[in-house]
Amino acid sequence: MGGYPDRKKVLKEILAQLHKGLTLEEAKKRFEAEIGQVTSKEIFELEQSLLDDGVPAEEIKKFCNVHALLFSSSLEKTMQDPSDPSHPVALFKAENAEIKRRVEAAKALLPSLKQGKGADWVKNLVIELRGVEKHYERKEHMLFPFLEKAGFSGPSKVMWGKHNEVRELFKKALAAGPAEFPEAAAALLEEVDGMIFKEENILFPASLEKLKPADWAEIFRQSAREGYIFIEPPAASAEALDISLNTAAPSGAAINLPSGNFSIPELTSLLNALPVDLTFVDADDTVRYFSEGRERIFLRARAIIGRKVQNCHPPQSLGAVEAIIKSFRDGSKNSAEFWINMKGRVIHIRYFALRGEGGKYQGSLEVTQDITGIQKIKGEKRLA
Repeated sequence: MGGYPDRKKVLKEILAQLHKGLTLEEAKKRFEAEIGQVTSKEIFELEQSLLDDGVPAEEIKKFCNVHALLFSSSLEKTMQDPSDPSHPVALFKAENAEIKRRVEAAKALLPSLKQGKGADWVKNLVIELRGVEKHYERKEHMLFPFLEKAGFSGPSKVMWGKHNEVRELFKKALAAGPAEFPEAAAALLEEVDGMIFKEENILFPASLEKLKPADWAEIFRQSAREGYIFIEPPAASAEALDISLNTAAPSGAAINLPSGNFSIPELTSLLNALPVDLTFVDADDTVRYFSEGRERIFLRARAIIGRKVQNCHPPQSLGAVEAIIKSFRDGSKNSAEFWINMKGRVIHIRYFALRGEGGKYQGSLEVTQDITGIQKIKGEKRLA
């Protein structure tokens, strides 16, 4: 990477100006004008070089937001070409190729099931194929919200329902006895195969027509945290995740509450450290916030912020969600709870009405917790 000393000098000057109030966009423009086009790898190396020179990490962290803007510009150029292997549609299709390969392998073994052979092989393939749920979740929580913003809500209303049908078929096949398994497995494989056809011939062409490069860039960034199935993540995923983790949070003024106060970074860390997942929906049924703990139970992507809560649920559960909100709004209920078994874990889901002065409805809070370990607690474990 040539010209290191001059680049370091420019970057130090930009850091000093950021400290004095230079905007991120102005810092980005100066970086591009005076340092020019460099890869993110080179920017990381430049930042490391400054660290080696003794520049405090907190100072360099201020530049992470500028780095994120530079990365975004580069990523949007990549997203103008759907055939680029890093484009979300190309990645969905790469996953589909691997899903298809496993489906075909399982289908080839179905005739042997009638002879009482190969059941373990097929069941193992079905267990492996269940990873397709992550593929569906990325569509539900990352692709569908952008389609809704573009005025195309059909997939979230129809395809999400088909996803849930496939999920139920997985449960049915894996719970089936020897006599029922061949039929259950065949039905499942047919639906998974059919979903690939629907995606590649209907969903993806429509999505490419309606979404912009900036939308695809954001879908790519959000996918970096959730990961992929059956394929290696593209190199830029690690970069996107690193930028996301190291981008400085806004400091801002303290948030003052009746019983104390926090800075924004402190409150963010506190909420993310809670052993529950939180989602806040305001009085207009709009998703406004969710916590980002390390091990979320249900996938949440930032694309859902500003989305109507009704669009965050499949058609099968929409009626129940609307009934809960109605009961909160009319004051007939203040809470609701459910518990489900999910992949060997017991998940407790609670909803709470949020009320202000005079009982005015301000929205609702969803609290989700894995209580598998809590259910096993016996006796005492004291602090002393």
